[in-house]
Amino acid sequence: MAHDHHPVGEADQEAAGPAPGGHAHGGHASGAHDGHSHALAADADRRWLTGALGLIVAFMAAEVVIGVLAHSLALLSDAAHMLTDAGAIVLALVAMRLAARPARGGYTFGLKRAEILSAQANGITLLVLSVWLTYEAVRRLISPPPVAGGLVLATALVGVVVNIVAAWFLSRANRTSLNVEGAFQHILTDLFGFVATAIAGAVVLATGFTRADALASLVVVALMLRAGIGLVRASGRIFLEAAPAGLDPDVVGDAMVAADQVVEVHDLHIWLITSGQSALSAHVLVQPGGDCHAVRRSLQSWLRETHGITHATLQVDHLGEDQDDGCGNLLQITGPDGDGTEGPGHDEPEHGEDIHGPVHRPGPHSH
Repeated sequence: MAHDHHPVGEADQEAAGPAPGGHAHGGHASGAHDGHSHALAADADRRWLTGALGLIVAFMAAEVVIGVLAHSLALLSDAAHMLTDAGAIVLALVAMRLAARPARGGYTFGLKRAEILSAQANGITLLVLSVWLTYEAVRRLISPPPVAGGLVLATALVGVVVNIVAAWFLSRANRTSLNVEGAFQHILTDLFGFVATAIAGAVVLATGFTRADALASLVVVALMLRAGIGLVRASGRIFLEAAPAGLDPDVVGDAMVAADQVVEVHDLHIWLITSGQSALSAHVLVQPGGDCHAVRRSLQSWLRETHGITHATLQVDHLGEDQDDGCGNLLQITGPDGDGTEGPGHDEPEHGEDIHGPVHRPGPHSH
């Protein structure tokens, strides 16, 4: 089977809309492209991340020294987490640079998924670090060392302020990027951890209960696990080519096949290239004599406006026609009766190819 490809579409709208409409007569695989630049936003994101990085590195160095002097695991665990914060931001900055490179050679989408690699690395780092901190916290619960509660409390309160400012910096960046969100989750988890550490320092200072320091570390661990699992799951969905969260391909396929003159949609794939950049490809069959071009334009417009799917490549062909009729004779399709219709007991059309995923047709059908 041969088919033509044109650049895919690109837009940034997402709104509710009716089922797609269209006409019908002659078409082919195609797409549309509305280019626009994100250079300004990317530069602004880098500035916000760089500002947060400077704050974190400066405070982290001071916290390590104070944590050793105060014999506080909570402070040292916060400092270790801040080290991963700094690493997460550096990784995010590098990934932004790579993702901004234009597509060339074998990398037809460019290096956009470098940002997803960064997000996944951030998530895995949080999970690994949580295992080490759990071990240390349990060890100190069994045999707690002396803790300087006043020093812990003062340092933690300063850490809360530093992390609030750093979190505000990152909140100004584009958090629809999983890469930026990964760095933000590191900072946010650290902020909550400092709050827990400050409470532990106050408890130690007021009551002498030194195990509060280790208990505060376990609170940090719980927050790290939650953020780490979320990042690994979200990045894993993108690497496994899953549909965007909250978007059901079966619902999209059923709506597409309800368009005027469309009789079948199959080989429907929806995935994320990177955060916020969804893509779709599908094979669409229209009634004989229909306008394939009009159907394709109508479907692409509906996908863009209704679901925010900005890269849509649709191969649109006639059903059951066996001569070049303007569709480029891309595919010969007939039913069991040889007339492009479905005969009795027909389960799947003879497409001359392996179909990936469910076949969508008008009316009730199984997926």
